[in-house]
This record gives sequence, structure tokens and C-alpha cells, in this order.
Amino acid sequence: MVIAVLAFLPFLIEDSQPKVIATDEYAQLGNSINKILQDQRLDGATTGVSIRKATTGEIVYDHFGETRLHPASNMKLLTAAAALETLGEDYRFTTEVLTDAQLKGGVLQGNLYLKGKGDPTLLKQDFDAFAQNLVSQGIKKINGNLIGDDTWYDNIRLSSDINWSDESYYYAAQVSALTASPNADFDAGSVIVEAHANSTIGDPATIKVSPETDVVKIINRSTTVASGKKNITIEREHGTNNVVIEGTVPVGGTVTREWIAVWEPSYYALDLFKKSLTEQGIKFVGSKPQVTLGKTPKQAQLLTSKDSMTLKELSIPFMKLSNNAHAEVLAKEMGKVVYGEGSWDKGLQVIEENSSKLGLDMERIMIRDASGMSHINLIPSNEVTNLLVSVQKEPWYPTFLNSLPVAGVAERFVGGTLRNRMKTEPTVGNVKAKTGTLTAVSALSGYATTKDGELLVFSVLINNDLAAVTPIEDQIANAIANYTK
Repeated sequence: MVIAVLAFLPFLIEDSQPKVIATDEYAQLGNSINKILQDQRLDGATTGVSIRKATTGEIVYDHFGETRLHPASNMKLLTAAAALETLGEDYRFTTEVLTDAQLKGGVLQGNLYLKGKGDPTLLKQDFDAFAQNLVSQGIKKINGNLIGDDTWYDNIRLSSDINWSDESYYYAAQVSALTASPNADFDAGSVIVEAHANSTIGDPATIKVSPETDVVKIINRSTTVASGKKNITIEREHGTNNVVIEGTVPVGGTVTREWIAVWEPSYYALDLFKKSLTEQGIKFVGSKPQVTLGKTPKQAQLLTSKDSMTLKELSIPFMKLSNNAHAEVLAKEMGKVVYGEGSWDKGLQVIEENSSKLGLDMERIMIRDASGMSHINLIPSNEVTNLLVSVQKEPWYPTFLNSLPVAGVAERFVGGTLRNRMKTEPTVGNVKAKTGTLTAVSALSGYATTKDGELLVFSVLINNDLAAVTPIEDQIANAIANYTK
């Protein structure tokens, strides 16, 4: 194949600089992208761009394509592929309620166990259903303790490179085999905290926590003011479940809403379950009933259980909304299933092994977590496109493709993180790609069909940027979608 060099003079003179290349067939596309990459917003940044034919995997454009860069949430492409291959589209997480006691006269004479096996989709209503089922079995009182079992995974709650400043927020939530989510976005291990203006000037803002839980303690230092600009913060104190609200909110002002990660989500799930039991009329009796963590005895009897949605269904909120908790749970689950150890070490090993099977050069890649939160993850854009070409041969590829955000489609569970980008022809509904965002990192990798009807695979990884660079990614995707030979 004849390769045309489309680089500008500095690239031709300096051998240490990677050459910008494109095949003759795609020379015009290469010229268009080269012009886009001259944008001043990229000054001082490093940008890797790789474009391949979807049918053959042939690289048709390469700009720093072999340079290792931080992928941000493009890391989820590797995680999703590994999970679909290892666990399967029909895989479900299970949560169990068990006991080691006998039921006598409506009284359970011993402990009740809530055993988590990683389900990130448990909602308050699921704990309600557990409690209702126990009532239907004749349980009115429990003469024992409520014990949460999160031993399905190890007790390391955060991956190694999570920043201190991120720990308060849902996107860096702790990972536990026993956890809960506040709504159907399934941000496991978090609660939603809302601050509303009070009707009385000078009083603190009105605070609402969803779901209601005694695990979170609200410290309200806010003030309702007559007018002015809203200036309020909602943050969790490190190492505690104290959520501090500070600042001012004007009467008639908009609601401030934050998704706050809880400290020790196992206790959060336990608290929701206990509330459900109480609401269904089940009482704990005995001298000092405890709500604590422990291990379910082998001889314990199953009372009720719940299976989660399938991985195929979970892939929608996972990838469309770029859910970090889902990625990290899937890593631990893969470690548990393949190696009998629900840890990041074993889970990342599975991701690496699967990526290698798909043909990626693992000598060029560093994987530190499953979500892309780590600033130590490294992958060249050529290897991202290599993955995107390879997965097309897999039986689960339709699920993988369907999980990607779709440009310009307003519905959240279709457009996902691309719903407000590329809203016009020829990109709207055409570009299907995973976004990625960290401080000084932006990424977009996926599929786009040209005006000629040819499917191309692309990856844009931008590092060390100090400006808003997503429009540049969109311009590149638009250049691909507009291209005619």
C-alpha cells in the first residue's frame, strides 16, 4: 500500500516527531484532519488520532497513533469487551437474604443475613420487596442481629489512583459486594442530596436525601437569602458520612443537587434493608440487636433472593452514562468468576488477558483501573481502534455497539454522553462512540459511516489540554462522516 505523507514541514525535518500519515485513498480526509489539528486549543497538548477501515482493520490515518496517552473513560471499551466475553450477555448479579435460625411463632430465633454479590442496581424498592417476602413467610420478629455479608469481594473499596478530592462524589464511589443505588441510573454507593431554599429568610436551606438513610449525617451550614446568586456547596467529609452543606441560596432559586458517595456502602445497603423491614412491621427483639457486617454461615438457609438485570441490559447505563462504579464492579466480578478472587488485581488481569486475545499489543498498554479514572492508564489510539475492529467478530458485538452513546440523540439511554453533541447531519445518529473526560484529558473513540457508506473506526485521545477540546473531537468525527472518496 502506498502511503502519502501529509505532515507539515516540522514533521518532515524532525525524525524524532511522529509522521502524520494517510493512505492515498484517504488523502483528502487526512488533509481535513490535519487542518483541524492546527487549532490553537491544542497548543501544548498531545493528540493521538487513529482511523481504520472497519472491514479490514487497515490504518487509513495516523497522527501520534503509537503514542501512549491517558484514555479517561475510553478505558471502559476494554472493560466492556472483557465483561461481555468473560461473563456473557445473560450474566446476572445475585443478592440473597438468609438465616441460621428457626422460625417459631412468627419469631425468627437468630440472625438475618443480607449477602451481596456485587449487584450495583439494588434500589430501596428491592429491599422493600425482600421485606415483603419475609412477611409473607410469616416472619414478624427477629430475635437476633441483622448482618451484612460483603465478603464476595475483597475489602479494598477504592482503586489505587483515586484522588482524595474525588472521593466525595458518585463518580469515585467505593466498591463493595453489598451496595445500593439512589435511582435507575444505578450510581452504586451514592445518595442524592438536594438543597432547596427555605421559605424563611435567614433559615438554613431545606435538605432532602434520596433514598432516606441514617447512614448519612447532614451538617447544614447554609443560609436562605432574599436575593442574589446561588452559592452553595455539598461535600462529604473524608473518612466519614458527614455531608456538609455551606453557602447561600436565594428565595425562589433553583435546587442544588449532588450525587454524594457514601463511606462504607455495605452499611448503607444494610440501613436501607433495616428501614424496609421496619416499614413492613418486622421488629428486632432481644437485648441488644446489632446491625453489623459478618460472614454468612455455610449452613444458612436461603429465604429470598433477587437477580439483577442481565449484563446486556446493564451495559446501557454503564456505557451510555459512563458509569465508573459499574466498570469497577465488573472488574472485581470478573476476578471472582475467573480466579475466585474479587479484587482489582485479578479483575484487571482478566481485562488484560482478554485484550490480548483480541489482538491488542499489551506491551504498549498500562491498565490501572477498569473505569478510566486513573491518570496512570496508558494506551495508544491505534490500539483503541484495534480493539474496535476486533470486537466486530464477536457474537456479543451488537450489545457492545448498542451500548455506545449515539451522537445528537436526546434520549438519555440512547444518546448518553453524546446526546448534546453533534446534533446535525451527517453526524447525528451516525457517530457511535465512547466519550472520556478527566482533568486535562479528553477522548472520543468509536464508529462513523462516511457519505460513501463506508464504516470507519476512529479514536481521538487528547492529553495535556487546557481548553475545551470536545469541539475538536466533534470536528474530526464530522470530517469522517462527511468524507467522500
